[in-house]
Amino acid sequence: MTYALGSALQAAVYQCLTNDAPLTALVGSDIFDATPPGTPPSTYVSLGPEEVKDASDVCSDGAFHEFTVSVVTDQAGFQSAKDIAAAICDALVGADLVLTRGALIALWFLRAKAARSDNGTTRRVDLMFRARVQDD
Repeated sequence: MTYALGSALQAAVYQCLTNDAPLTALVGSDIFDATPPGTPPSTYVSLGPEEVKDASDVCSDGAFHEFTVSVVTDQAGFQSAKDIAAAICDALVGADLVLTRGALIALWFLRAKAARSDNGTTRRVDLMFRARVQDD
């Protein structure tokens, strides 16, 4: 097993999202690889937690990365958050991401959870994806 591709995968996902015109039309540049410090924008996208499992074989090291991309907004209702979540899925599912180390074999959508937080003032959609990566 290797976690050596974790940083390269995160950078590629972040680049894919920040370069996606339909997504940036909805959130502008408010796409972060960590929760923004201070007072966050009213709507933003953030890369979140990740869990990694071995997928090595006799030929190469590899791993399954399950990672979260979150949409957070203080807008009323879930429509805006769901529109942004759909744009994220459109950008990532089946994307041909180029990693600085190793290769992306496949990228799938696994599940999503939409919920209210902060006493109902914030809407949040957490999207979970699975990536299969292989080291060169």
